[in-house]
Amino acid sequence: MQFEDLKLIPPILSALQNAGYKQPTPIQEKSIPIILSGKDLLGCAQTGTGKTAAFAIPIIQLLHTQASSKKGIKALILTPTRELAIQIQENIEIYGQFTKLNHLVIFGGVSQVPQVDKLKRGVDILVATPGRLLDLMNQGWVKLNELQILVLDEADRMLDMGFVQDVKRIITKIPAERQTLFFSATMPKEILSLANSILNNPEKVEVAPVSSTADKIEQTVFCVENSHKRPLLAHLLNQKNVVSALVFTRTKHGADKVVKDLLRIGVETEAIHGNKSQNARQRALNNFKDGITRVLVATDIAARGIDVDNLSHVINYELPNVPETYVHRIGRTGRAGQSGIAFSFCDSSEQEYLRDIEKLIDKKITKGTINPFTVEFTGVIATAKPAQKAGTYFKKRKPGNSSSKSGGSGGKFSGKKTSR
Repeated sequence: MQFEDLKLIPPILSALQNAGYKQPTPIQEKSIPIILSGKDLLGCAQTGTGKTAAFAIPIIQLLHTQASSKKGIKALILTPTRELAIQIQENIEIYGQFTKLNHLVIFGGVSQVPQVDKLKRGVDILVATPGRLLDLMNQGWVKLNELQILVLDEADRMLDMGFVQDVKRIITKIPAERQTLFFSATMPKEILSLANSILNNPEKVEVAPVSSTADKIEQTVFCVENSHKRPLLAHLLNQKNVVSALVFTRTKHGADKVVKDLLRIGVETEAIHGNKSQNARQRALNNFKDGITRVLVATDIAARGIDVDNLSHVINYELPNVPETYVHRIGRTGRAGQSGIAFSFCDSSEQEYLRDIEKLIDKKITKGTINPFTVEFTGVIATAKPAQKAGTYFKKRKPGNSSSKSGGSGGKFSGKKTSR
């Protein structure tokens, strides 16, 4: 199927052609006709399936072709994180470049003044995080009485981040007569309950169930103790085929620690997590997208919605305690039919997480072996090869020793052998 077969208008087809879009993804193919027909939609799809275009394209077409002369916000897209909100707005700008629709993204962590100035000039499509939206609604800067379309994106992440009550408050202030589009990667009971309360006889679309999206990605798990994770990470990053890597930790403190360790051995690295300012997070993401920074370390909440073309590797420095999160993480690579590689580190305390992940994806992940490590558990403890020194691998670099032929870390593993 081609985009022309979806009965899209010429301005949108031209924009898609300019952006290099050739064929719709399965969720776009299924969702666009439903949304153009005016029906509510319940979509089960995760990041990387093309769902942003699946709702943004038909919204732009519906608003562009209507004859309404009323001013006001016509479409509202609610999303849990600032990064995802920015990316959605950027996509809307691409798809709607040949229309006269005005769009705006609003989020917290930055001054509201520029956002309010743009609201005063008039906005057709508003992308927002719940907290900042409620603030501006309470101040009277945002009025939603003309709203025609509501999109709730990443609903399960809204639940995880504690935004569901904010979402419910927002919904009480918008017209009951509207079209509602609801997207979530997973459908726990609370999310299904929320969906049933705001959708009107929706069409259901499910694409790439979470357990199957991992099939196209080459996965390897290295069973090593925590003390061996840092040198193993540096060793992997020193390989020539690791062009770019998104490294996941469970905590913000853990992310900062990994960045500090990698910078010490000369690997250009930045972190993205909730304690960073919005400007710092966006700068780190842009540097990573532009190839200025080869490694980006992230927590799950901060990384949700990050869409980076041609990402070669995802590395789970720490396994997540929710198995679906593992699939979301590794799904950042291997997009649009491309191959991807995911490395995971599993220490003795994470073995239960690994079992849950393998149960979800219905297969055993290949156990990796790589010099200088023996990555098999002896009981519950991973052991280093006798010839390999264990312990403190990171020493302060001497000037002029930070480069390597592979473009990797340039650091060497050294340190004292410690008793275990």
